[in-house]
Amino acid sequence: MPVMNMIEAINNALHLAFERDSEVVAFGEDSGNYGGVFRATKGLQEKFGSDRCFDAPICEQGIAGFAFGLALYGLKPVAEIQFSDYMYPAFDQIVNEIAKSRYRSGGQYPVPMVIRTPYGGGINGGLYHSQSPEAFYTHAPGIKIVVPSDPYEAKGLLLASVKDPNPVLFFEPKKIYRSAKGEVPVDYYEIPLSKARIAREGTHVTLIGWGAIHHINMDAAKLAEKEGISVEVIDLRTLIPYDIETLDASVRKTGRCVIVHEAPRTSGFGAELSATLHERNILQLQAPVQRITGWDTHYPFSFDYEYYPNPKRVLWAIKQTLEF
Repeated sequence: MPVMNMIEAINNALHLAFERDSEVVAFGEDSGNYGGVFRATKGLQEKFGSDRCFDAPICEQGIAGFAFGLALYGLKPVAEIQFSDYMYPAFDQIVNEIAKSRYRSGGQYPVPMVIRTPYGGGINGGLYHSQSPEAFYTHAPGIKIVVPSDPYEAKGLLLASVKDPNPVLFFEPKKIYRSAKGEVPVDYYEIPLSKARIAREGTHVTLIGWGAIHHINMDAAKLAEKEGISVEVIDLRTLIPYDIETLDASVRKTGRCVIVHEAPRTSGFGAELSATLHERNILQLQAPVQRITGWDTHYPFSFDYEYYPNPKRVLWAIKQTLEF
């Protein structure tokens, strides 16, 4: 089984999707002959032609709107927004058109499309190339939101997203695009959406994250283990709709929970998870749910490491909930 990084796994997934379904197309800024700024669409145009993989203008609203139109007419577009920071011009198309189409048509007009976009910090990208905007889109019914954490997950989740009849926002953690490596089957496989993964079993506290933060959580769990603390680590995978059953079961087992994300704390998706877990498990919880997040500031260029959650901050939260 070959070892791939995340970009290679995503590229492999796109090639397989193109081979299996002639209705799949891909486009974005520099996505054609160049293969995208991160090379995720490399080789698609050469192999499948410029009708199926092509460049788009520097117009995010146009990219999202064009994908929407293609999906309505029976194709399965996989559009790329070069950085998630630049999705905001497409916000109206995503939340007012793409998300609402199936509902407003009584199911007559589903929108089978994917918008791929790199998100997050940890690369000294500054305030315009480091944002984690996933929480904005979780408030729009009708969209699925997926965030992979490693190459194996990225391939299986992307293939499932392309096959799904609903619109999917696929946030790719660029911090680990090339640093996260692992064995990935070359054959086609899917990882079901809306099913969280228990990456490490534990008994003292539940630790929840997604994307690149999952690796921070795994490192924090190892630090905690050295101090006799057993941490159960959950990779959420899909933010909307998320796997509340798996979260409930884990929290009821451990009685404690820490949620970690790199987006700002206020109105971050961790707040939604925290509120839901409190509402459903208040009698089983032995301490309030803790959150470790980015700060309520714009993402700094010079203090990237201080902004980004690290294993020591997560370990501190684990201890806080145990000492409650």
